[in-house]
Amino acid sequence: MAAACALTATAVLLPLPRAGADVVAGAASAAHDSAGARPVRADTCQNPEASLPPSTADGPTIARIKKAGKLVAGVDQNSFRWGYRNPATGQLEGFDIDLVRAIAQDILGDPEAVIYRAVPTSQRIPALKDGRVDVVVRTMTINCKRLEDVAFSTAYFEAGQQVLVPAGSPIRGYDASLKGKKICSASGSTAETALKAKSFGADISVTVPNQLDCLVRLQLGEVDGVVTDNALAAGQAAQDPSVKLVGTPFTKEFYGVAMNKEATDLVRRVNKVLDGYRSGGVNSPWMTAYRKWLAADMPGVAGPPAPKYRTG
Repeated sequence: MAAACALTATAVLLPLPRAGADVVAGAASAAHDSAGARPVRADTCQNPEASLPPSTADGPTIARIKKAGKLVAGVDQNSFRWGYRNPATGQLEGFDIDLVRAIAQDILGDPEAVIYRAVPTSQRIPALKDGRVDVVVRTMTINCKRLEDVAFSTAYFEAGQQVLVPAGSPIRGYDASLKGKKICSASGSTAETALKAKSFGADISVTVPNQLDCLVRLQLGEVDGVVTDNALAAGQAAQDPSVKLVGTPFTKEFYGVAMNKEATDLVRRVNKVLDGYRSGGVNSPWMTAYRKWLAADMPGVAGPPAPKYRTG
C-alpha cells in the first residue's frame, strides 16, 4: 500500500502555461453504454475510432510545437506500467510514456523534447480545450461524447471495464453481487458513467480525481470494490497481490491519443507515427513496448488494434 499511496500523492495537475491556439468552448464529459454482462460497444455512433488519414505535412500546430522546441504532453504519473514515476530513478516510465517519446522523436527529432504535465482523469479534456497541453496520452478511451470536445488518433490499445476487489470478496463482477456494496470510480471516467447508467444497487457515491486513489481507498477498507479499465486494474493488481480482478470485461473500449479538435495537422501526424509504431509484426515498436511493460500482467495480446480512417 505504501507504494500506491506514494504514487497517488504525486498526482496533481500542475500549473500549466498556455500552449496552443484558440479552441472551441464546451463541457468535458464521457459516454458509456453499460447494458449487458459481456463486452459491448461503448458507443451509439458509427466508427468512433475512425480518425483522419496519416500525413507528414506540417501545419500550424506542428509549426508551433517546432518553434517551441517541446511537445507538451498530458500524462498520468501513478498508473503502474502505463505512466508512472519510477521511485528509484524519479523518471516517468510506461507504455504511454514510450508512445509520447515516439511522437516527440518524429516531430522534433528528440524523444526527450517533452514537457510532461500530470493531468487527473477529470482534467484531460479541459487541459486540451484550454490549450494547456498538445496531446493527452493517458489510457483515454475514444467515445462518441468525447469526440464532441476533442479529436483522437486511431486506436492504440483495446481494453474493457472490469471490477477490482480484495481477495476473498463476495463480489463476482459487474452484476447483482454489487448490491449494497460501496464502489469507487474516477471522476470523468467511462467507469463512472457506466455505474451511473447501471449500478446494480451499489453505492456509487465515492469518486476520486485519479483512478489509483480508488485502489488506496480499497486498501484502507473505505470501499468494497473499484470499477476501472482492466488494463489499469491489471497494473494495480501487480502492485498489490491482495486485490484481484473478478468477472469479465463488460465493455469493449479503445485508447487513443487525444488532441485539440482544431489541431488536424497534429492528428494526422500522430496517426503517421502510430502507423510506424504498429509496423514490423512481433518486432514492431508497439510489440516491444507491450513486452516490456504489459505482457507480464496482461498476457496473450497478439498486437495493436488495426487503424480505422475516415473516408470522404
